[in-house]
Amino acid sequence: HSEVMRQVIDAGAKVINDVSALRHDAESLSVVANNDVDVILMHMRGLPETMQNAPIYKNVVLDVYDMLYDRINHCVEAGIERKRICVDPGVGFGKSVKHNVELISSLSIFQGLGCGLAIGVSRKSFIDSVSETEGSDRRLVGSLTALIAALNQGVNILRVHDVSETLQALNTWHKIVMER
Repeated sequence: HSEVMRQVIDAGAKVINDVSALRHDAESLSVVANNDVDVILMHMRGLPETMQNAPIYKNVVLDVYDMLYDRINHCVEAGIERKRICVDPGVGFGKSVKHNVELISSLSIFQGLGCGLAIGVSRKSFIDSVSETEGSDRRLVGSLTALIAALNQGVNILRVHDVSETLQALNTWHKIVMER
């Protein structure tokens, strides 16, 4: 909501993370454009109350890409510089387990949007299905595995719950992959 955005910006926020990609509130686009903040545009199909009710896509990767491409263009037209925009394919937001897996395995395509790439896979429920576990308290290893897969495809912003464990995985990954 634009009013919440105004309040957090006044309180010192430097990044707005919007699950609606600035579509929910007509004023939110101008709030971001007229302030010195970056924005994360996330893909979400439907509303939070209904988004998991049998989500259907022709091609989840291309459908999400196209929507984010469109939202980036709206933002740029509104005066938000592309360098201030980051995209998030919205793992778990209006997607089935299969959709989430397809998105994570195809994240590199989103580099073509020319923006930063964020992801939140930490403790997501799809991890129970793919790893045959149950409960958010048992999803750490699956979360870290999905995170490493995302890093390998160029994701540069991570939303996590388990900061210390994620930092250990990130530092190890960096030494092995990035500093060889």
